Amino acid sequence: MKSEYDLSKMKSRKNPYASKLKKPVTMRLSEDVVEYFKSMAEKKDVPYQSLINLYLRDCVAHHREIDISWQEKP
Repeated sequence: MKSEYDLSKMKSRKNPYASKLKKPVTMRLSEDVVEYFKSMAEKKDVPYQSLINLYLRDCVAHHREIDISWQEKP
């Protein structure tokens, strides 16, 4: 192996994985929700943010929709 390589003649190209990169977002989640995912993540030995991402990805893959119906107060 060479001690130095000349990369100045290399052609650049686009990152083929750029479309798969994660986008940082800021969310406000309830403490109990965060604790739920943290405890589950600890059991599965995976970061809790990754676990939340996997859960949301599963929702996308299965086209899950939430049914939000507010009950009227009497």
